[in-house]
Amino acid sequence: MATRVIGVDIGTTQVRAAEVELSGKGPGAGGSATLVNFATAQLPAGVVGDGEVLDTAGLAAVLKQLWASAKFSDKQVVVGFGNQRTVLRELELSSMPLAELRSSLPFQVAEMLPMSADEALLDFYPTAEVEVDGAKQLRGILVAASKHAVANAIVAVEAAGLRPIGVDLSAFALLRAQVFGDWAQQVVALVDIGARTTNVVVAQNGMPRFIRVLPSGGAEATDAVASAMKVSLPEAEEYKRRIGIGTEVGPEYQLAKDAIATTTKTLVDAVRNTFVYYAGNNPGAGIQHVVITGGGSHLPGLGQYLASASRLPVSFGDGFSRVKVAKKATTSVAGYETLGAIAVGLGMMEVSS
Repeated sequence: MATRVIGVDIGTTQVRAAEVELSGKGPGAGGSATLVNFATAQLPAGVVGDGEVLDTAGLAAVLKQLWASAKFSDKQVVVGFGNQRTVLRELELSSMPLAELRSSLPFQVAEMLPMSADEALLDFYPTAEVEVDGAKQLRGILVAASKHAVANAIVAVEAAGLRPIGVDLSAFALLRAQVFGDWAQQVVALVDIGARTTNVVVAQNGMPRFIRVLPSGGAEATDAVASAMKVSLPEAEEYKRRIGIGTEVGPEYQLAKDAIATTTKTLVDAVRNTFVYYAGNNPGAGIQHVVITGGGSHLPGLGQYLASASRLPVSFGDGFSRVKVAKKATTSVAGYETLGAIAVGLGMMEVSS
């Protein structure tokens, strides 16, 4: 039996929605996934900041217009979340039924949290069962997010007349859409560069081993160019896309080039240091390939720069590569291959009927 889920990826500058039809239990369990519809809408400045919804009414208005223009078949949605304040930690807990383990999380992990357990949404994503000192342990990733931050997104979605049936970490959605086939047999790092945040996910044999949300993205370079050249943000964005990394420019563009180089070095250093941290804690399971997505990945020369800094092969991801694209959606996905992965992955989430 086929089910349809609409994934909603709320970024800083844009919201993306992907309607995915799953047959069976989806492509990871012998079924299949079809992208039925895909649409995007620009977000006004100030609606979302640092990965959190700041203006619920503004987001609701954009979502209403998006549903009216794209003509999605349903109003049931799965919403993505995750910012630099989301706690993500690999740990081992005593093996027990998952429902029981999740209900015990407030008592087991309270001391690890930078907030009260009452203020946090807690989840645990199991990745393996291991034996430690003769006792079975569940290894997995703890997720702790601010209830307030998630609630703001849900309030906006409901105000738009939509019905949230699930929330999911954007990093998990990214992995769901991208890691399959050969990549599911390797250690792969997914780097999704948004406007103000960058998701880094390291997966080993298809399972997440390490996740970090970095508090910077492609917009820092735009801001720096605007400041250096005394131009508007749209003009600065044009300069950034034209100049990129490693391009020879005339003296009139040197300030812009320097601004791009400085901010991009900061971001690439943070990504590389994340790789180094992962490698230091996972000897013998080094990263074999890096996949970049997100609007910030479009900066000319960034892929080569990251490859040189990390000494790893880097390629662009395709958010639609794991789904069959229906005829209705073929036009809307063009040009969004590196931008649609999180929305598609949210649409591929299994939800209770």
